[in-house]
Amino acid sequence: MDAFPIQALALPIALNGQDMVGQARTGTGKTFAFGIPLLQRVRQGNKLPQALVVVPTRELAIQVTDDLVLAGGKLGSRVLSVYGGRAYEPQIDALRKGVDIVVGTPGRMLDLVKQKYLDLSEVQALVLDEADRMLDLGFLPDIERIIQLVPAKRQTMLFSATMPGEIMALSRRYLSQPTNVRAEAHAESDATPQVVQHVWQAHQMDKPEVLARILQARGRGLTMVFCQTKRACDRVAEDLAKRGFASAAVHGDLGQGQRERALRAFRTGKIDVLIATDVAARGLDVDDVTHVVNYECPEDDKAYVHRFGRTGRAGKEGIAVTLVDWRDLQRWKLINTALDLSFPVPEEMYSTSENLYIAMDIPAGVTGSLPKAMQERAGLAAEELEDIGETGRNRSSGGGPTRDGKRADSRDGRRESAHEERPRQPRQRNRGRTRTRNGQPVETADAAQAVQIATDAGPDTTTDPVSVAAHGHGGEAPRRPRRRRTRGGSTTGGGITPSGDETSANT
Repeated sequence: MDAFPIQALALPIALNGQDMVGQARTGTGKTFAFGIPLLQRVRQGNKLPQALVVVPTRELAIQVTDDLVLAGGKLGSRVLSVYGGRAYEPQIDALRKGVDIVVGTPGRMLDLVKQKYLDLSEVQALVLDEADRMLDLGFLPDIERIIQLVPAKRQTMLFSATMPGEIMALSRRYLSQPTNVRAEAHAESDATPQVVQHVWQAHQMDKPEVLARILQARGRGLTMVFCQTKRACDRVAEDLAKRGFASAAVHGDLGQGQRERALRAFRTGKIDVLIATDVAARGLDVDDVTHVVNYECPEDDKAYVHRFGRTGRAGKEGIAVTLVDWRDLQRWKLINTALDLSFPVPEEMYSTSENLYIAMDIPAGVTGSLPKAMQERAGLAAEELEDIGETGRNRSSGGGPTRDGKRADSRDGRRESAHEERPRQPRQRNRGRTRTRNGQPVETADAAQAVQIATDAGPDTTTDPVSVAAHGHGGEAPRRPRRRRTRGGSTTGGGITPSGDETSANT
């Protein structure tokens, strides 16, 4: 059975105001399936938002907002995106002026509600995009708080490419007599049919060479490479840059300005390889993505579906490659079984394997580095950095953090440096040291002490070593005087005089 467009099935139900759960493959236009009904229901003249679209990532919030602005351009609808990583002030100013639809991430929405800038009392429609991710354990507490803040009488719609049974059961708590819409037959796999899939076993140390050769295949356009961790993203991006590829990384540790800059450069073709974590695996629609490479085995079947769904969109063809480590074979078998694929035991593949060149249509003689003649893209350096009032710590260039690790945001949402960079001056240090005793140099203190001893000892100082040292006769250092025992200020028996003579108690 051929897949039906999700819009044709979902629009009549959504326009009628019924609750709905929509499921369709990636790239089939789910955004317009719920966006058009939201735009139709908006009443002009209201200041408070009438519709709410909750998404899991900042990048998806920006994309959904752009799609709704494009669809509602002639209607004059006011659409606002709210998400973390940028200044509050522009979003607060827009809310004060009045908006019709708010699109954003749960955390920033709740922050604005807590500060009493976002009022959800007149929301008539609530949409959870990528609903399976929104209802998992990470987002569920925030979603429940948002549902409590919106009116009980509302329309609720859930959309996603994957909808596990447990998520479907959980969603019934928030829906009222929902209609389930699935844009393909239940017997069909979630895998996109127009995407050619390759699954190979590759050694961890050989993966950089394998990836570099895949990126030199004939007909390769924009390519997305997915990694499991942020550190792996940075490592792969750095390695590809050394090999001559125009690449950039996108993950959660980067500032929002850097993430948007990299995605904008990728969309315009200034870079052709985007290395990302799953932050870019959901909902992002980029034209002409011909290849998707899973540098590491995905976490589960849902992550696999969303990752390779970045290619083969809107009826186009694409290629998806998954490199599986030996230690991840068991996890891959679970994914293979869940999606009913034909790769239970992936073939071993190395960078020098002839099958790699044949399967990916790689020209003979290709090595692990891109020839200089092919290094013609502008790169990320040609992309202007948009100043969006970014908040939080930025680990890369473009202005450092303040002393407490935070940026200072002005009212217009622009970044301000907490302190200007000053040229570092060499420290002037005085390395000379002088020994002192009681605040005086040691030589002066010793001479003064010797003179005082000689004065107390009387005129007969010619033969006394201390006197000789005090008057400069001889080179010996002055000796300390022996202590004299006293009782009540008088000398006691057996006392020792400064000259060394013993005294009697009766004299």
